[in-house]
Order: sequence, then C-alpha cells, then structure tokens
Amino acid sequence: MNRRTQTLSGDYFAGIYASDPDPWRFTSSAYERDKYAATLAALPRARYRFAFEPACSIGVFTHALAARCDRLLATDLVPGAVEAARTRCIDKPNVEIQQGALPIDWPAGRFDLIVLSEFLYFLAPADLAALAQRAAAAIEPGGDIVLVHWLGVTDYPQSGDGAAEGFIAQARPFAGLLHQARTAAYRIDVLRAGATA
Repeated sequence: MNRRTQTLSGDYFAGIYASDPDPWRFTSSAYERDKYAATLAALPRARYRFAFEPACSIGVFTHALAARCDRLLATDLVPGAVEAARTRCIDKPNVEIQQGALPIDWPAGRFDLIVLSEFLYFLAPADLAALAQRAAAAIEPGGDIVLVHWLGVTDYPQSGDGAAEGFIAQARPFAGLLHQARTAAYRIDVLRAGATA
C-alpha cells in the first residue's frame, strides 16, 4: 500500500466527521474501552498538575483522563469534534478544550504529562520532528509523555510502529523510555523527560 506523503489535512478529518460524529467508535468499541483502560493504567503517577492531550476528538478519553489531572488542556483540529468534547466534559471544570492543528498550534504552557494518542501517524516525518521539538520545550523536567498507537495497516504517512519509533528517536535528547507494552492491536510507550534511554 502506498503511504500518503503529506500530513493529513483538516479537510480530510472534517470530511470524516461530516459523515459520522463518532467515526472511530470511541463511545462504543471494546478496542477503545480496553485501550483507554490500559493507557490510564500505564500512567506512572496517580495524579498530574497540568496535562496536554492533543487530537482529543470527541473527548471520550479526555473525560476519563480528567480524573487524574488538576488541569487538562485538550485540543482537536475539527470544530465539530471540539464542540462534542466540550459537551462531554462539561462536568469537568478542570478541563479546557481548544481547536488547533499540530504542530503549528502547540499551546503555551509547561506540562507534566503529554498524551500523544493515535495521531502521530497522521504526520509527515518533518511535522513529527517539529512536534517532538515542541514537546521538548513544553514538558517539565521529570514529566511523562505517553504514546499510544494502533498497529493496523493504513495509508497514513507513517505506520503505528514507525510513528512511535520516530518520536522516541527524536525525543532521545530530552526523554527516555520508562515502559513499553504491546498488544496485537496497539502499543503504548511511556517516556520521562530527563530520563536516559
């Protein structure tokens, strides 16, 4: 299968959401439920001061992650997804949801947790490298970065393994691996800022 060579655009995702408000079945699939539970279980700390979750989609994981954070900033590219996430998280006053495309719209602030779940493979290698540099500048010393990626076959710019390994390589100057887990469907990688690989 030929891979796309450019980062997937806002129009690409807007088209997906236009035909289905929950295109990846975040609210109903066993895969998502199990992956969310595994992601929360992989977090090295019980609680975080200020977390960042880009590509939050309709906010299903955001809502669960909020219980582990004093503050949580989540973003998504698609306006309809942002509105759905805001509605879903309306009972979570510690959550703020903004619209933005990464890496260009990386928010200001310093985070002790960054969750990069199922979107790095949408980025072309140059944008993945730029995002890693943004993460380097934003993660607090000792902060955690969690990568979650589906391992199925796609035509995205990168595979799940390629995106995760690419980020880990880019992060070596500022973060090292703490933990890796793999199922038949997805992988989870946990990095810590200041740790040595």
